[in-house]
Amino acid sequence: MPNITSKELSALDDQLSLEQVLVKKYRTFANQCTDPQLKAKCTQIADRHQSHFDTLMNYLR
Repeated sequence: MPNITSKELSALDDQLSLEQVLVKKYRTFANQCTDPQLKAKCTQIADRHQSHFDTLMNYLR
């Protein structure tokens, strides 16, 4: 892994936090939905943000 600056590390930390918030929000929205299509869309969005989070974490490892 290439060396990253403290500013880049801080930006990655911020992005990880944002992705976590989005995953939690969309999972909550999905759990509250009664419309199956809307529930599926919220779950799909949550999964996409979880993937973003996982990719960033893998980069840091």
